[in-house]
Amino acid sequence: MKKNVGFIGWRGMVGSVLLKRMIEENDITDINLIFFSTSNFGNQAPTINNISYGILKNAYDIDLLMNLDIIITCQGSKYTNDIYFKLKKLDWKGYWIDASSVLRMKSDVIIVLDPVNYNIIIDSINKGIKTFVGGNCTVSLMLMALGGLFQKNLIEWISVSTYQAASGSGSGHMVELLSQMGVLYNSVSTDLKNPFCSVLDMERTVANIIKTDHFPVSKFSVPLATSLIPWIDISMSNGQTKEEWKGEVETNKILGSKKIIPIDGICVRIGSLRCHSQSFTIKLKKNISIIDVKTILKNHNTWVSVVENNYEDTINNLNPLKVSGTLNILVGRIKKMTIGNDYLSVFSVGDQLLWGAAEPLRRILLILKKTI
Repeated sequence: MKKNVGFIGWRGMVGSVLLKRMIEENDITDINLIFFSTSNFGNQAPTINNISYGILKNAYDIDLLMNLDIIITCQGSKYTNDIYFKLKKLDWKGYWIDASSVLRMKSDVIIVLDPVNYNIIIDSINKGIKTFVGGNCTVSLMLMALGGLFQKNLIEWISVSTYQAASGSGSGHMVELLSQMGVLYNSVSTDLKNPFCSVLDMERTVANIIKTDHFPVSKFSVPLATSLIPWIDISMSNGQTKEEWKGEVETNKILGSKKIIPIDGICVRIGSLRCHSQSFTIKLKKNISIIDVKTILKNHNTWVSVVENNYEDTINNLNPLKVSGTLNILVGRIKKMTIGNDYLSVFSVGDQLLWGAAEPLRRILLILKKTI
C-alpha cells in the first residue's frame, strides 16, 4: 500500500529544490503525495507530469496530519514548533522529516546524511526513532567532502573558514544581493563604456552609493556586494556565532562520535549567489601521504571529486559556478602545511541547496519507503 506523504513548504527555496529532485528521480510515483499550505489551502495543488494533485490541504489541520504516514516539512522552525509537538502529544505514529534546525539536537532525533551515517539511520529506525532532520548546510557539505578522513578516524581537530552564499540566508537575501549589484552597476554603467574614465573615480562613486540611505540593506543590514560579512547567525556566550557552534556539535552527532572531534572557525557570508565553500586546516592523527589523502577522499562516496592542486585546475573547477545545481562535491588545494606533516590544508565547494539541504531529506524518504 502506498504511504500517505504530506509535503509542507514545497514552494520555498529548499522545498522547491527538494520537489524538483523528487520529480527528477521519479520518487513520487510510489507514494500518495499530498500537498499542504499554511496560507493558500483550498486552492489548486501543483500538476506534475500532467497529473493533478488536487486541492492544497490546510497545513494546520491536525486531523488531516494525524492520518499521514510521513510528513516532510521545509516550512521552517516556526511551523515545526507549532505542529510537531501537538502531533507527538496526540501519539501520532508517523515519521517526521524536517529541513529546519529546531529539532536537531534532541536525543530522539537523527540528523540524516546517509552517505556518512547510513548505519546509524538504519539502527535508529529499528529502535523506533521516527524523527529525521537535515543538518546544517556547511556541516553536511564538510562531511561529504571529508567523509573518508572521518570514516578512517584520521582527524584530531579541524579549524574551518566558510564562504557562504547569499541564498543560505533565504530567497529574500539572494534578491537583495542582486539588487545591490544592480544599483552599483547602474551607478557606473556609463563610465564603464568610457576608456578614459579613471577606475579610482568609479570606485569612489561605488563607495559613495553604498553609503547612501537608499542602498538596499533591509535583509543583510549591511552591504554584501563588493564586501563580506564575517558573522552568521546569533551570538553564543563563548564568542562563537551559532553557525560556528553547529560545526562541532552537529558533526559529532551525525557521526555518533564516542570522543568529541573539536571543530571551530569563522563563518563568512560572501557575494556568491549559490553554493558554499570552505577552507579547512586539519590536524591529522598521523602523517599520511597526499596521495593517500586523495584516495581516501575520493573513495568515500560517489559525489566527491578531487581537483588537482595547480593553477589551471583550481581556477576553472574549484568554485561555486562549477557545482551550482549539481550534487558534485569538489575538494582541492590539498597540501601539507609548513607547520608540520600531520597538518593538512583542504578547500571544498558544494551546493548548499542540494547536499546541504534538500538531498538528505529526499534520501531519508527513500530509506523510510523501503523499511517501514
